Amino acid sequence: MIPTSGRILIADDDPVQRRLLEEAVKRFGYRSRTVENGAQAVEALSGPDGADIDLLILDLVMPELDGMGVIARLREMRSSIPIIVQTAHAGIDAAVNAIRAGAQDFVVKPVSPERLEVAIRTFMKMKALEGEITRIHKQSSGTFTFDDIVTRSEAMERVIRVGSRAAHSQIPVLIEGESGVGKELIARAIQGTSERRARAFVTVNCGAIPEHLVESILFGHEKGAFTGAVEKHVGKFQEAHGGTLFLDEVGELPPDIQVKLLRALQEGEIDPIGARRPVKVDFRLISATNRRLVDLVKDGQFREDLYYRLNVFPLWLPPLRDRREDIPDLVRHFLARFVAEEGRSHITTVAPDAVAMLQAYDWPGNIRQLENAVFRAVVLCEGDHLRMDDFPQVLASVGQDPGQPASVSSDAIGSSGAGMPPRPDHLSRAARSVDSGFPTDPGPAHEVGTASAFHPAIGAGGDPSGRQVPFGYLRCLDDHGHVRALDSIEADMIRTAIDHYSGRMTEVARRLSIGRSTLYRKLKDYGLDATDDADAAE
Repeated sequence: MIPTSGRILIADDDPVQRRLLEEAVKRFGYRSRTVENGAQAVEALSGPDGADIDLLILDLVMPELDGMGVIARLREMRSSIPIIVQTAHAGIDAAVNAIRAGAQDFVVKPVSPERLEVAIRTFMKMKALEGEITRIHKQSSGTFTFDDIVTRSEAMERVIRVGSRAAHSQIPVLIEGESGVGKELIARAIQGTSERRARAFVTVNCGAIPEHLVESILFGHEKGAFTGAVEKHVGKFQEAHGGTLFLDEVGELPPDIQVKLLRALQEGEIDPIGARRPVKVDFRLISATNRRLVDLVKDGQFREDLYYRLNVFPLWLPPLRDRREDIPDLVRHFLARFVAEEGRSHITTVAPDAVAMLQAYDWPGNIRQLENAVFRAVVLCEGDHLRMDDFPQVLASVGQDPGQPASVSSDAIGSSGAGMPPRPDHLSRAARSVDSGFPTDPGPAHEVGTASAFHPAIGAGGDPSGRQVPFGYLRCLDDHGHVRALDSIEADMIRTAIDHYSGRMTEVARRLSIGRSTLYRKLKDYGLDATDDADAAE
């Protein structure tokens, strides 16, 4: 019903049959790819896009390489892709041989659409569940890698490429991003790709530990070290010995604990409470925060020397609203899991308009919020697929036009972003009309981010009416009503970009379509300061 259900490869030498199957698969809601013979089928499955194919509909009688030959090749490749074999020559021997060779089902041409749909949905569901079980096992066994992360986003692909490089060293990694973007998942992928993958992965949520217990939990204590210490306690650093320690929300650590953490990083040893001598520890540190540590340093809430110890290899995870192309695959991923957990095997897919609606919403709570929304929808669903009505909260926010991105209040983003600056990527037309005095439906000529956003009516003081100018508008007239110089407008645009992308200079340069060296040269030419937030955010 939707592209979230993956892609089906159709291998048949009959062009009419290929077209019929292609139309049927499309009607069922799946994507399809067609090939003319068995050799092309093997090539497609072994190629770079082979991992994107979830099921094979295979004709047995084809030139170059027949269906049985394809099955044999796939088994040699250790491919686990489900195979539905079809042939015009009915016979029990052909069916038995195909199943014995590794096919999962057998249909006779011309197959009825109902029979084909049941077979496809059954095996697609099984494959999704197997993939989910594999991911859960990998997370629990420490073998979860970057290959197991569900994404199609270019932004996330860059994170994966950079994170893979960090995984093969012992360099401390700092993962920054809003709440719910998957920081722990990236940390587990780093662990699973590193040489320490067979060792312990210890997670500590620094924001969830009572302040008076932080030192004991992290560094441990000896028996009798304080009132209530009736036995020796091994801290998280010692638990992670030889493995990886993941400190989530590291910005919440009290100042005195920050000092001890700094010593542990510098000296490779800790001081348990009440211990007579330090204890050597060997650990790989990965820390994460949903707040900008550089701001905490400026406010005196976080030690500057510790910040530079943690921020050796920074990774910034983009919010879900900046990688909407990942939403269909994530929905499919969560649907498979919750359908299995809740015993609702009749739910097989999601309606196309529901997917469009989910992609239009801004998801202030990011992936965690999407996960909970799918869970709720599975519980509410009364049919065999999730509909828009099964996502009532999202529907109420987006409205009846799922084709337009939803506008979420800065309060909502700020409350869930926990200090991460909101990015007003989508301003509603109603908001623009109220703030700027422009018509309610200005049309494409006044869209934020276009060249036409430089409206001549906006002078030096913003809107002549005195109202607040929406984010994204730049004035093009000076105080005397003359057109501003290009370098002045360019300087304002660079300031806006730095603020909009929270000082991430690589992203600023990419969005402005200039190189980083050019960007820094312009900063110097215009006298703009990029030595604090800008550099630290990288």
